[in-house]
Amino acid sequence: MKLKRFKNNPIITPRGDDWEACATFNPAAIYKDGKIHLLYRAVGDYLKYAANLGYAVFDENLNLIKRFDEPILKPDIKVWEFSIEDPRICEIEGELFLTYVVTPTPFCPGPVRIRLGIPKPAQSLAYIALAKGNNFFNFTRQGVITPFGVGERDTMFFPQKINGDYAVIHRPSNWIGSDYYGIKAPGIWFAYYNNEHKYLYNHKFMMASERDWESKKIGAGAPPIRTEAGWLLLYHGVGKDSVYRAGTVLLDLKEPWKVIVRTPEPILEPEEDYEMVGDVPNVVFPEGNFIIGDELIVIYGAADKVCCAAKIELDEFINYLLDLRHNK
Repeated sequence: MKLKRFKNNPIITPRGDDWEACATFNPAAIYKDGKIHLLYRAVGDYLKYAANLGYAVFDENLNLIKRFDEPILKPDIKVWEFSIEDPRICEIEGELFLTYVVTPTPFCPGPVRIRLGIPKPAQSLAYIALAKGNNFFNFTRQGVITPFGVGERDTMFFPQKINGDYAVIHRPSNWIGSDYYGIKAPGIWFAYYNNEHKYLYNHKFMMASERDWESKKIGAGAPPIRTEAGWLLLYHGVGKDSVYRAGTVLLDLKEPWKVIVRTPEPILEPEEDYEMVGDVPNVVFPEGNFIIGDELIVIYGAADKVCCAAKIELDEFINYLLDLRHNK
């Protein structure tokens, strides 16, 4: 089963000659107050490759209402934020939780770096920071929440507390080998977070790569959505061909680190020109999803260049997943 792309893709593209001139991609997305809100990674030049977060608002049919001229979140070098990347957002008890990648060593993608002759830094570090807010213009930084020394890029909160604490899905890139269940490639983990702990804690292993299309690494995509059948989680997988594809799992409602069922094949993979040609070719990268009516809407980045959308009928999709479970 495959997602159906919106006809007006891509929905956000680079513009101007300033902070979003080169690439606008990998957007967080949330449906709130009858509108779709996108917070996207925006890059203005390839040499520094420092990203800000842009903001755009759409109606329920993904018609653009307003795209703001200035970033809503900029890097703060006082806390070693030289770039803000790959955000995810959800609402918990009326408060917006925004997670994002921070790095003191941003660098442009390999294909662009090679084309322009830009050197790669000797060491690249990526962590996950949290910001909270009651609207999209008033986020307060909470600092880095992922463990020290662990490279992280794919971290998001569940939209409700689990067992009394905030629940998080993350992808520690260097948790591989015999100390980490013997996994050979970066996998997806569950953890808890509360105001007393500075970092994520009580980590539980969730899933590793299983199939060829995700053999190189996997990472959680968009914040999970609660359904009667389980938590619906989209994730991305990268194969040895370096193609980014999207898959889905259902997670247990009470113990969401336990996988109920997993799609054997991608539900979205690069097929259109805007997904196959860009700063990083052959990439679909889901980071936002929500339900409008009877449809699941998925917002994703394509080719590290633009923002796109796809959809699927929710009940049909859940029934497909349950059939997979019963036929295992």
